[in-house]
Amino acid sequence: MDMKRGIGTRLEGGRILITGGGTGIGAATARACADAGMKVLVSGRRAEPLERVVDEISGRGGTASFRVGDVAAADESEALLEAMDAAFGGTDAVFANAGYGLEKPVLAASAEEIRRIFDVNLVAAIDLMRLTGLRLRAEERPGHLLGCASILSKFTLPDYGLYSATKAALSHVCRSMRCELANDGIAVSSVHPVTTRTEFFDVASRESGEDHGPVVEDGVPTHAPKMFVQSPEVVAKAVVRCLRRPRAEVWTSRIGRFSAGVFEMFPPVYEQVLRAEMRRKRREAASGD
Repeated sequence: MDMKRGIGTRLEGGRILITGGGTGIGAATARACADAGMKVLVSGRRAEPLERVVDEISGRGGTASFRVGDVAAADESEALLEAMDAAFGGTDAVFANAGYGLEKPVLAASAEEIRRIFDVNLVAAIDLMRLTGLRLRAEERPGHLLGCASILSKFTLPDYGLYSATKAALSHVCRSMRCELANDGIAVSSVHPVTTRTEFFDVASRESGEDHGPVVEDGVPTHAPKMFVQSPEVVAKAVVRCLRRPRAEVWTSRIGRFSAGVFEMFPPVYEQVLRAEMRRKRREAASGD
């Protein structure tokens, strides 16, 4: 591999760890990385989907392994890197992708729910990138650290404040680490998908509890604009492009990126969007009574 910066334009033989790798964006990225010649280890809390991804990759002539575990558990990040050592002899890149959604007003969330979403979406991701960066620096090797943020890392919506906060914080950490590690040849990127057709929203609906959460059809919320809906394969291809040519942020929707920029530049426009979304939610709640 060309190891000039990141893991280089040629990915063959590169070793990548992907958390949340059994379904959705993680699984699609694992397959795309394996197709590019990388050795892949996927992790998640359920063995069956992880085994399915590994079997798919192996059936296509790729190299893959898996580890079952909760990314938020104590010492899990170190255990994941040790699993990479055992499987492939080291780690060149990590994609901290594990996370889940919560659609619930802040006042309706419990302290336990708040801690859990931050532990999984933010703390675990930072810990994995931090430990990987320490290893790469100690070994004086370039590498690539990627964190899965969201379009909602740039703005939020009613009932998504907690989820958005985890993704905004992760985006800021990636930006800071990118500067801190530039002289080490270690690339750091944040990934900002728009609405992606996966089981993410089904999980969000379940986690949000009764009377909260999105109404989901075909893997996406019923109110999501079609222009903001994409497949996980779109994100996977963008991640592989970023691995080949590192960039600060990975966006998978031009209109999504443009909208986020408009909201940041023109707060009154953003406020109108927030109010319109709140009115929609109130109408839905009233019609359901």
